[in-house]
Parts: sequence; C-alpha cells; structure tokens
Amino acid sequence: MADDPEDEIEDGAREGEDAEGEAGEKKRDIKKLALFAGLPLLVVILGGVAAALFLLGGGEEASVAEGGEQSESGESAELAQVVEDPIFFDMPEMLVNIDGGDGRTTYLKLDLAIQVQDEAMIAVLDARMPLILNQYQAFLRELRLEDLSGSAGTHRLRLKLLRRINLALAPARVDAVLIEDMLIQ
Repeated sequence: MADDPEDEIEDGAREGEDAEGEAGEKKRDIKKLALFAGLPLLVVILGGVAAALFLLGGGEEASVAEGGEQSESGESAELAQVVEDPIFFDMPEMLVNIDGGDGRTTYLKLDLAIQVQDEAMIAVLDARMPLILNQYQAFLRELRLEDLSGSAGTHRLRLKLLRRINLALAPARVDAVLIEDMLIQ
C-alpha cells in the first residue's frame, strides 16, 4: 500500500509544509538580520549626520559674529557702537560688626569698587559719600553670618548694595558694585 494515492497526497502535503517552513524561517532570518545589522547601521548614520551638523552647522552665526551685523546704513554694528571702558570708583574700606549667631561679635571688612559709565558720576559719588556710607553701614550691621555664606550670599550682597547706592544717588545711577575684598572674622 505504499502506492496508495492518499499516502502520496499526505507525503506531498508534508513536503509542501516543510518547504513553507523553510521559507518562513528564511523570512524570519532576514528580519533578524535586518534588525540586528540594519538598526545599528541606522544609528551610526544618524550619529554621523548629527555630528556633521554640529561641527559644520554654525557657519552662518559664526560669520555674523565675526563680521558683525550690518546696520541699515551699511556700517557694521561693531563700528557703529562705541564701547567705552567702564570707570571704577574705590569706596573707603568699611568695617562693621555683624551678628555671628551665637552671641559673639563677628566683624565684616569690605573693600568695594563702584562701576560707572562717565566721569561726571565720580563728582556725584564724592558729594553723596556720607549718605552712601550711612545706607551701607545701617544695612551691613543687620546682616547675619548665614546671609553671607557661599557664592549666592555674595551675589545677593552685591545686588542689595547696588540697590541701596542707587537709592542714595537717585536720579543718578551706577552700573555695578564690585566686591574687591571681603573678610569675615
């Protein structure tokens, strides 16, 4: 009965299933190859494109920054805008006692410089120096040691000193208060 037609049909069906199974496995192998080889290749290509844009992409901004922006009259912004050097005025050294927090006296010594834009402000600063020193002394005596800790404390101190000097000089204004030396003892 080996020659039975039903057996031949079953054998043919099994062979067809085997052929389909091998074809399915080949399709899965191609998908795996595409996934494991193609995905990293895609990442490398995108990384190369990103690196090229990062390294070569700043051309327009760099040329504007190097050559300066063109104004309406055709002059470059660097030539049209004259940058003057700031003028610094040295304040007298200040020594005040502050609250140390544990009942003992702590001293704060400050050397300050005031930044202004023109020479005329020097005369205004000289004329109003007693008022400025009074503002600063009253403010500094109220400080606690914790108020001065860290770079954030120093930055806040500079901003508060700038506010007080501008209040004392109103309507005139100074640009910045710079701390040249600060000693806490």
